[in-house]
Amino acid sequence: MSSRSSLASWQTLAGLASDIKQQHLVDLFANDAQRFERFSTQIDGVFFDYSKNLITQDVKNALLALANDVDLASWRDKMFSGEKINITENRAVLHTALRKRNNQAVYVDGENVVDAVNAELNKISAFTEKVRSGSWLGYTGKRITDVVSIGVGGSNLGPQMATEALAAYADETLKVHYASNADGMQIANVLSKVNAETTLFIISSKTFTTSETMANAKTAVAWLKQAAGNDDAVAKHFAAVSTNLEKTSEFGINPDNVFTMWDWVGGRFSMWSAIGLPIALYLGFDAFIELLEGAFEVDQHFVETNFENNIPVLMALLSVWNTSFLDARAQAILPYDQSMHMLPAYLQQAEMESNGKSVTFDGKAIDYTSVPLMWGMTGINGQHAFYQYLHQGTTIVPADFIGSIKPVTDVNNHHEILMANFFAQTEAMMTGVSKAQVEKELASKGLSEARIAELVEHKVHQGNRPTTSILLDTIDAKHLGRLIALYEHKIFCQGIILEICSFDQWGVELGKGLANAIQKELETDETLAHDSSTAGLIALYKNKRKN
Repeated sequence: MSSRSSLASWQTLAGLASDIKQQHLVDLFANDAQRFERFSTQIDGVFFDYSKNLITQDVKNALLALANDVDLASWRDKMFSGEKINITENRAVLHTALRKRNNQAVYVDGENVVDAVNAELNKISAFTEKVRSGSWLGYTGKRITDVVSIGVGGSNLGPQMATEALAAYADETLKVHYASNADGMQIANVLSKVNAETTLFIISSKTFTTSETMANAKTAVAWLKQAAGNDDAVAKHFAAVSTNLEKTSEFGINPDNVFTMWDWVGGRFSMWSAIGLPIALYLGFDAFIELLEGAFEVDQHFVETNFENNIPVLMALLSVWNTSFLDARAQAILPYDQSMHMLPAYLQQAEMESNGKSVTFDGKAIDYTSVPLMWGMTGINGQHAFYQYLHQGTTIVPADFIGSIKPVTDVNNHHEILMANFFAQTEAMMTGVSKAQVEKELASKGLSEARIAELVEHKVHQGNRPTTSILLDTIDAKHLGRLIALYEHKIFCQGIILEICSFDQWGVELGKGLANAIQKELETDETLAHDSSTAGLIALYKNKRKN
């Protein structure tokens, strides 16, 4: 048995879960006039309401006891101080050092990494100013008008999510485009929209060997060389974020235009580093710093606030409660703001790649459900797509509703319509509609008793569907930084509570290795040993590609 499930606090929670399943949120609110105040908290710019989760004060106390039993505070301090808590790769986990705005030193192997981060920020600032001011010139002497960011996973999702979320704050200085998929359609589509004379490419790959990224990068280089008619143009149109200076030099990129990554930054937590260069170029360096400042404020909240009011700790505990104890196998991310449409995909990678694991720190199989499947989309669109499932499906899916008080773009009463749906959906998921209510409604419309009997069960909503509401004052760089940092620390806390190594991704590495081997097989006459299905599919593919 896992050490976690043998803890007294875990056993207490298991008992409370059996009891709470017999209760309804409507009754919990009816019996506690202070429930909203009791189960909500806030930090500057962010209000966090978790009162519509199926918890009581006893449950919260037991969850807090679990956090203490797993020594969460000590693990938090280890992370912030630079200890190598990524135990399978013997690395520190210091995305927090990327945004340490008070410049307090953090040491890894005797080096103050905050100094290195600040040096890189200065380099990003100078580079951003050069490109945005027009002093960076392409091979024909024209200023840059478009930036194409080439990367995959964390090297793509963070910058793209952020630039699209903050697009309303961009000026007309630069347009930004992204290519992440190895499918040639995407890079071809991007290249069709830009001019070789005025386009800057940023290649983001720590090792500069990631197959999808390098395939897109090579296509971009070939396109540029064909347009320019010479190889020298590459140095004026390419920059890189990488640790492999040898590879970037071979590619033709000037070493002065290569930005550093460190092995203590995981890809899915790297938006705050030079991986965020597209954000700085698109919005300006000051906006990038505001993003870091918002995240740093949450770092301080996470370190300084008691667990009872610590938002990322509460987020993690609620996830563990809903998933490991109440057996919710999925969680929906529902942003009620069009600018945040990429947030579900971003958080899907952040949480599922981090904690989608099945063994403990010491490699033993866990005997409880770990993290849920993360999915979702913008709120109003989701209401007309899958909310039917959320309201009446046989699977209960806890949902995070994320909205803002002040819209970025205020058009007539659009924001009131949007947020009316936000509030209505969380209330409807909690209260549902009883059989008696349905019968009364149908009778008021003059339906016969026989027709009412036919329809009533179809219109009953059980309710009791847990939701969490996160309200931002507005969506700007600082608030976005706060929001993402809250989820990052939630993921860290989840991993510690569940005794899962959150900062490796061996499942991703497995697929990469197999794909590299099979790619050679597809491009040559080589035949490798496979199961009959894979061998048959490869043979079919190769035969039809030849014809």
